[in-house]
Amino acid sequence: MPQSLAVSHMTVVRARLGCSAQVQACLNQLIEPTLQMPGCLHFALQHSHSDPQQWHVAGYWQDNRSMQAYFNSPLMDVYSVLVTEQVVEHMDFQTFSEVQLSRLQMRAG
Repeated sequence: MPQSLAVSHMTVVRARLGCSAQVQACLNQLIEPTLQMPGCLHFALQHSHSDPQQWHVAGYWQDNRSMQAYFNSPLMDVYSVLVTEQVVEHMDFQTFSEVQLSRLQMRAG
């Protein structure tokens, strides 16, 4: 299978003490709708094993246009809610270009 180029984003969210469940509930709202977006190759929400307050959100996209459509979608409002409700201590958001994917398992089903 030939390698393809893709783009990705990663967000590390640190919940305020005692707010991890609320952060998880908000971030869980991203999973299914994001997986249904055109160009989404993979999307995952992970909870840290060593830090119960930390969450990792990662998405891999067919191209930059697909990722930008996600960024401009109402789904991104979840992050505003987290900030407005003051349940996060810190968020670090990064994007990456030209990710080489030799093998990426699509949605389990």
